[in-house]
Amino acid sequence: MCIILHPGILSSIQDNGRTGYRAFGMPVSGVMDRYASTMANILAGNSRDAAVVEMTLRGGRFRFPHEAYVAICGADMQAKLNGKKVRNWSGFYLPAGSELAFGFALTGCRAYLAISGGILVPQVMGSSSTYLRAGIGGYQGRALQAGDVLRTARVEALPFLSNELAHSAVPAYGNNPRLRVILGPQDDLFTGDAVATFLKSAYTVSHRNDRMGYLLEGEHLTHKAGPDIVSDALCPGAVQVPGSGMPIVMMADCQTTGGYAKIATVIAPDLALLAQAKAGDRVSFAACSDADAVAARIAELEHYQIASSAQQSAKNAQPKGIEHGIH
Repeated sequence: MCIILHPGILSSIQDNGRTGYRAFGMPVSGVMDRYASTMANILAGNSRDAAVVEMTLRGGRFRFPHEAYVAICGADMQAKLNGKKVRNWSGFYLPAGSELAFGFALTGCRAYLAISGGILVPQVMGSSSTYLRAGIGGYQGRALQAGDVLRTARVEALPFLSNELAHSAVPAYGNNPRLRVILGPQDDLFTGDAVATFLKSAYTVSHRNDRMGYLLEGEHLTHKAGPDIVSDALCPGAVQVPGSGMPIVMMADCQTTGGYAKIATVIAPDLALLAQAKAGDRVSFAACSDADAVAARIAELEHYQIASSAQQSAKNAQPKGIEHGIH
């Protein structure tokens, strides 16, 4: 059990999203930074798709009436356990009555709290994710509020030794991430100069950014004959360019179809870096091949496997005979 004392700026329950329903107009939703949330679940001993708390810009305060084991990953929100600083990208034991508090993000934008056993909320279309615009999923279809009580699955034996992610597996959240993209599917609807400009320019994350999309500001991108196309499928990472000439990168809650030409698509492993960017940060793009994108995904999966093996080794190394119960 976890009691929300303060929700932070925007906190919600998310997992890896609801798939298989975009044909019916339902966005995938889910976590904005898949890498950070997956690592948090691995460190907490959960399945990789277990529901977590996603916090944005400023984290919340949480009380744990019963002992628990948790993990935090993603943006560094200056986490403190009972007033003492705890490491980001780590899992650790909480005695009964503990309070875990987060502040403003020093680096990055979104942090993830995973609780051993996973957070229990009713699933909608096979997912625990909150889709805020429709008011479905997660905790009553809304952002978390003070006084909310999160139930967790019972865990018979909790770890009590801290477990940190290897430094080599921790991403660097900078103010100028370079995002790999696969050009298209409508890059031929832009002038050659526009494509070159897109790849050589830095764009500023505007204040118009949220879980649906990031509007970027910078060099104008020119269409050959207007921005409109017959509406076709959209996915997270797609880079639409409307008549303003400013790119919009689709994120987790993006709509399922769109009628603006798409100059490129950000590959999934790099979309997490954009999810950790804040208004005023600068982003740039680099073209890559399908093979590069596949290699990046394989590298991501290898990090998960290494972290899972390390977590299991740490669990096996702890002294036997100590059991903890959690409700």
